Amino acid sequence: METLWNRPEKTRATLVLAHGAGAPMDSDFMADMAARLCNRGLAVMRFEFPYMARRRQTGKKSPPDRAPVLLERFREELEALGNPESVFIGGKSLGGRMASMLATEERVAGVVCLGYPFHPPGNPERTRLAHLPDLRAPMLICQGERDPLGNRSEVAGYDLPASVQLHWLADGDHDLKPRKKSGYTHEQNLEDASRAVVAWMMAGKQ
Repeated sequence: METLWNRPEKTRATLVLAHGAGAPMDSDFMADMAARLCNRGLAVMRFEFPYMARRRQTGKKSPPDRAPVLLERFREELEALGNPESVFIGGKSLGGRMASMLATEERVAGVVCLGYPFHPPGNPERTRLAHLPDLRAPMLICQGERDPLGNRSEVAGYDLPASVQLHWLADGDHDLKPRKKSGYTHEQNLEDASRAVVAWMMAGKQ
């Protein structure tokens, strides 16, 4: 199982969506988001980084590969599609970060990140922002307001380039999930995120 596709009857745009650090391409989050985006007219292709493919084969967990290995795998999938400049790339957390790094080297239509890891857990001083001014495409980040890897108050203090747009999900954590007491539901936030992604992508194609 090298790739998974969700294809609508009529494709409005194509998005290559990479998984996060700890869950595979067919995790509940990835499958749910791919289905929602497909229902809105996107062809969504999912793939796995080498360390996750090894886990699937051996059943043994291992940490993510180094960035050059992840980027090469991402690049392979992008190039296999042909005409990368017409393709959007993105992912959840680690996958979105790798997509943004790839977009400093390759020309793509845009970058979508579902929960950007602005810093490692519990280490807000180690920001992952240095490459963002070098993006060669616009970027949309759908971020939970209380994401422990970059909450709303922390991100407000960052000097993000104009090419990066933020869409906040009410009371969401790193999986965009709100607390029950907030009055919001995970379903609402996932639907909000999928709607925002498609609207942003379509605006970029005009």
